[in-house]
Amino acid sequence: MESIINYLENHLLQCPTKKMIGIDCLGCGLQRSFILLIKGDITASLMMYPALIPLLVMLGYLIVHLFFKLKNGAKTLQFFYILNSILIIANYIIKF
Repeated sequence: MESIINYLENHLLQCPTKKMIGIDCLGCGLQRSFILLIKGDITASLMMYPALIPLLVMLGYLIVHLFFKLKNGAKTLQFFYILNSILIIANYIIKF
């Protein structure tokens, strides 16, 4: 597991928006937050990018819903979408 984390840390993708324009995009911090989450540092991961864990939960729920056709799956996914959108935009505004 340590070698995977080292590989990810050494091969982070560069943000084209930050490189060309010089300002953060809505996804800046997502990769570093994911690495912190893999390392087990949940608090630092949430501080880096608060929407990561809800995004992962939403993705997992989406996969379950696609296979099992949950009764209120579409409504729940809509809730997750709105929640994640609010978290991403609020995080961007706070960082900016």
